[in-house]
Amino acid sequence: MPQTFDLTSHRAGLRQRATAKLSGGAQTDPTSVGMPQALTVLYQLASSPSTASDALALLHELQVHQVELDMQQEGLHLALSEVEEALVRKTALVDHAPVGFLIVDAGTVVREINFAGARLLHTSPEELLDRPLAGLLSVPSADALHLLLVRARDGLMPETCKMLLPPIDGVIRAVHATASKDTIPECFLLVLMAVA
Repeated sequence: MPQTFDLTSHRAGLRQRATAKLSGGAQTDPTSVGMPQALTVLYQLASSPSTASDALALLHELQVHQVELDMQQEGLHLALSEVEEALVRKTALVDHAPVGFLIVDAGTVVREINFAGARLLHTSPEELLDRPLAGLLSVPSADALHLLLVRARDGLMPETCKMLLPPIDGVIRAVHATASKDTIPECFLLVLMAVA
């Protein structure tokens, strides 16, 4: 009965032999082998007529592996570009939403704010960042804000409350506010809507 050639076991044996040569006979993790050592083994295999075919098989395997890596890298770059584009779109959507979005911590310090939130508070985003929002509110409104954050922290159903803002040109302004936990630990998403 003729003996059949098993290419899979041959390549596995070849890989084991190459790894053993690279490590001086000791069994090591094949992923820890560097390119210079791999090229040295490939050259040694190609130098001998008895192992030249093994060298060609190993070279082909390395080329296929390189093409796979290049394709994976191309896929990762494409995915990264898509994620970056989605982030830009979502950021523009939030920044230009008709309601104010703020990220505040438990002390009401503003960590992030969109343009509508800054307009509602009649100031620039830069002036609000790292400042407590409660400092811009009347005492009852600051207390209501703290209560909203406590409810959000405790996982209770969000409520909406009316908060009074400092008057501008003698006109008292008010907003409706609601809060929920943010993905950032110890922070909250605060949504502000102008009272019509």
